[in-house]
This record gives sequence, C-alpha cells and structure tokens, in this order.
Amino acid sequence: MKELTKAEEQVMQVIWKIGQGFANEIMAAFPEPKPAYNTVLTTIKILEAKGFVKHETFCRFHRYQAVISKEEYSKHFLGSVVERYFNNSYLDLVSAFAKKENFKLEELEALKKIVDEAIHNEKNKTA
Repeated sequence: MKELTKAEEQVMQVIWKIGQGFANEIMAAFPEPKPAYNTVLTTIKILEAKGFVKHETFCRFHRYQAVISKEEYSKHFLGSVVERYFNNSYLDLVSAFAKKENFKLEELEALKKIVDEAIHNEKNKTA
C-alpha cells in the first residue's frame, strides 16, 4: 500500500468522515479554508489510480467512496513508521513517547490498562 501525500490524506479524511459522496458533497465537508474544487477532483482521480477510492456513475456524476478504511490505512502507516524509525519495535515507539511527552496521569493509567488487557489476552491464547 502506498503512503498518501498530505493533500491526498486531507481528501481521504473527508471521504472517510462522510462515507461516500459526490464531489460537491466532499467539497462541502472540507473545513475552511477549502481547497480549490479542481484540486480536490484531481486528487480524487489520483486516489482512484492508487486504489484508495472508487466511484459509481449516476448520469454524468460520480459518487466516490473509500476502498481502504481509515483503520486499515492507519495500521499500515503506523507499521511503516515503526519499521523505519523505531527498529520495527512498538516498545521503542511507546518508550520514545513516554520519555519525551508529558503524559497526564489519566493517560498513563489508560495506557497501563490497555497493556494489561493485551497481556491477559496473549496469556489466554497460549493457555
């Protein structure tokens, strides 16, 4: 799966948010300042060529929808970042954030709960 450019990701975020839509509906869902209409249409065509978006034709109009879910792309993109910058180690990723960021106590407790649940689930897999 290819990575999205910033412009492509902005368009995909809108499509993921609305589910599907015609070009004018996609434009309406953009926050201000809105990009140019032609820029959005060109970006959608690029996203179709990359396999991220497909369309259905109604008369002369195309209704666009995502082929790849936001979750799928996020998982792939995060995996790519972990591979390139954190020696393919999620532990290194979390450690880097834990050391550099100012986590609130509630966030650390929530993270601990997630880790505890993951440990419990892994132990149940092998039991």
